[in-house]
Amino acid sequence: HMLKAGFNPDEVSISIILTEDSSLRLGGQIHGWVLRHGLEWDMPIANALVAFYSSHGLADQSRWLFSHMPERDIVSWNSIISAHWKHSQALTYFHQMQEDGVLPDAITFVSLLSTCAHLGLVREGESFFSLMREEYGINPIMEHYACMVNLYGRAGLIAKAYEIIVRKMEFEAGPTVWGALLYACSLNANAEIGEIAAHKLFELEPDNEHNFELLMRIYDSQGRLDDMERVKRMMLDRGLD
Repeated sequence: HMLKAGFNPDEVSISIILTEDSSLRLGGQIHGWVLRHGLEWDMPIANALVAFYSSHGLADQSRWLFSHMPERDIVSWNSIISAHWKHSQALTYFHQMQEDGVLPDAITFVSLLSTCAHLGLVREGESFFSLMREEYGINPIMEHYACMVNLYGRAGLIAKAYEIIVRKMEFEAGPTVWGALLYACSLNANAEIGEIAAHKLFELEPDNEHNFELLMRIYDSQGRLDDMERVKRMMLDRGLD
């Protein structure tokens, strides 16, 4: 509407429109407008386009734009690393970023740790976690700890995942961290630690049915039908079904 009405949006409004869950059609129209006005390599716009295409699963377009950017900042690198978080290419981009002399930030390491968790790269994940603190002086936030719990949990190292929460964290674990632990316990049918995580989540997120379902899945995998029924009754008592 803004374009049809003859308004000339600035880089901020274009970036906001692209990052606010635009449809592929709208994003394509905006990209066309940007090209016609010679603004494609304006850094905030180029960054928003890289993030936009990656959020729609169009990694080729993201890569092409990124590789042709005349200059890149931390947002550019974070966008391309995040676009490839399910692939080892994210780690390659990180090493290129280091070679370019761009300093990573907390967001960079959330993507890298997510990549390691997804690909089962436990040693690499541990190494990134240390690098973040020791080399770059970045204190871990909730998301980093959730990634580490996920990293160990997916690798079947449930005791290590639990140890992070009870021994390593400098602040109270939130639902993302306990949720990652409960999910890991459901994958590994670990009832002992799964119960601890679930009961913590019942306090933190009393209305989240998913947590009850994960605990029931753990009991189901162990043939503990009475415990499954007990959790079902808890759900009904809380008005969940």
